[in-house]
Amino acid sequence: MLMRISLIIAIVAALGAGTLNVIQLRGKINTLISQRDDYHTQLTQTKANLETTKNDLAKTKTDLAQTQQQLADSQAARKKAEATAAAETKRANDLSDQLAKATQERDAAQADLAAYKATQKTPEQVLQLVALIQKDQDTINALNDETKVLNRTILRLTNQLAELTGTGTFVVRLPADLKGKVLVVDPKWDFVVLNIGDDQGVLDDGELLVSRDGKLVAKVIVRTVEKNRCIANVVPGWKLGEIFEGDEVTPAYPAS
Repeated sequence: MLMRISLIIAIVAALGAGTLNVIQLRGKINTLISQRDDYHTQLTQTKANLETTKNDLAKTKTDLAQTQQQLADSQAARKKAEATAAAETKRANDLSDQLAKATQERDAAQADLAAYKATQKTPEQVLQLVALIQKDQDTINALNDETKVLNRTILRLTNQLAELTGTGTFVVRLPADLKGKVLVVDPKWDFVVLNIGDDQGVLDDGELLVSRDGKLVAKVIVRTVEKNRCIANVVPGWKLGEIFEGDEVTPAYPAS
């Protein structure tokens, strides 16, 4: 009897515990269902927000592309306008220069016409005068050239005379205004080729100072003279630096 009562009590306790567990489980299930519904609602809202954001982003990209295109078009139009303005400015300047030149030529022509009228000479007489003037000018040019040749000859003979009759160290004097440049440099054999020669008054054994930027580089002595160039050797002990093409040369002993 006692055992039956204990069994009944155990069964009742088990049923009570089972009922309690079912109630607790149902509460948890309801809580999970509620959380699921909340998460579903949030997910739906998030998807909707994401779609809105995507649409806004697409619209922003489209607007940006349109703005960039408009900016590129504006820059191209500005460059075209600037180029057109520069071309028109140059054209205006050219026309202004042409007008000034034409005006100057017109004034010169009017002055020539006035001078011609003042001479009271016929066109034939004027042409004869022009021909005479040109002939005289040609004669003057020829005499000037001949004078230069004579001066070079005099200088050469003066140097030779000084060498024969003078005492002490003899030097060849070159024209004071003689200036030239180094064309070729041969550092192995220490000689240079200069762009001045007989036509400019260079003489054999004439000495020239080589300089660069106002500083003395070397002294050379002429060994071979041609029409418009010469070859010179570097004077021993006078090479203060390397000689380069384009260095300037002037007489070491200019004629007074």
